[in-house]
Amino acid sequence: MDLIELKREQLKLSRKVNLRDSFSRVRTLGGIVCLQIGDKLIASVVVCEFPSMNLREKKTYLLDNPLPYKPEFQAYREMPAMIEAFNLLEEEPDVLLVKGPGVLHPRKLGIASHLGLALNVPTIGVQDKLSIGRVENGKIIIGNEIMGFEMKTKEYSNPLYVSPGHLISLGSVLNIISKTIMPPHKKPEPLHLANKIARKVVKDR
Repeated sequence: MDLIELKREQLKLSRKVNLRDSFSRVRTLGGIVCLQIGDKLIASVVVCEFPSMNLREKKTYLLDNPLPYKPEFQAYREMPAMIEAFNLLEEEPDVLLVKGPGVLHPRKLGIASHLGLALNVPTIGVQDKLSIGRVENGKIIIGNEIMGFEMKTKEYSNPLYVSPGHLISLGSVLNIISKTIMPPHKKPEPLHLANKIARKVVKDR
């Protein structure tokens, strides 16, 4: 991978990211994750009713020979599998939750933003660790801008860090994520389900 060229591409694409809501109502939420199986990747995507979180659909896709992992370039490794899994869905979700950063990225183009642009769907990034920005009163600040939120979703567990990906506002990110937590799970339910399905595929292979 030519990382300098990829950085240029990320900067160019980041200017197309739209942090305004492209929807008036959310009836379904998707969740998508990617896990490694040996030298392959499995992408798992689900669609749930919102706000009940009842599962409506699930799909997986196994990708051979993915690109090697490079920090800040997760999308180039995982997106091909994610896009294939998403394209298998019969029903496109109103908003898609993505395991990984949205605009919480050095070039404001984490995998949730990149995937949102590629699919032209509203996306939210959800991550376990914060690699950029500082937290002030639950808000994640980069420079002087609020770019996401730190959310404590389970007692005695580390917080989650959520950020808009594409076609969604900061306010909607906070509102939606707060309604997706179903104890005792720490992660938003669509991501919990997608991860559970992916892990079952890994176990069964």
